[in-house]
Amino acid sequence: MKKYILCLAFLAVSYSPLIAQDIQTQDSTATQNLDEVLVKAVRVQPNAPITHSNVTKKDIAKRNLGQDIPVLLNYLPSVVSSSDAGAGIGYTYLRVRGSDATRVNVTINGIPYNDAESQGTFWVNLGDFASSVE
Repeated sequence: MKKYILCLAFLAVSYSPLIAQDIQTQDSTATQNLDEVLVKAVRVQPNAPITHSNVTKKDIAKRNLGQDIPVLLNYLPSVVSSSDAGAGIGYTYLRVRGSDATRVNVTINGIPYNDAESQGTFWVNLGDFASSVE
């Protein structure tokens, strides 16, 4: 009788994982249709009461020697650029009217490019970016 009860207990324990609830796995390749997104640009109007400079593709092409953006913008009024290497490639910095680089907001296609932690702009990550400007 002991063997019978022991056998029955062993069978019950061994079959319990088989009747356990199955875990449903989610399909990771499922697609979801999203609504369209309208992207708008904001541009300073020519008669706006603020100081601004519009840089055209022709202006950039004239001065582009493969250097970083701060060096290309150095000819604008009140803009001063500097470079660690002195050649305008690598770690370059931009100041506008005496404000350091952490006070200058840089956006690329309307998306903020400044570092979230230091508020600085790492131009070294945009190697020859001016050649692809439209």
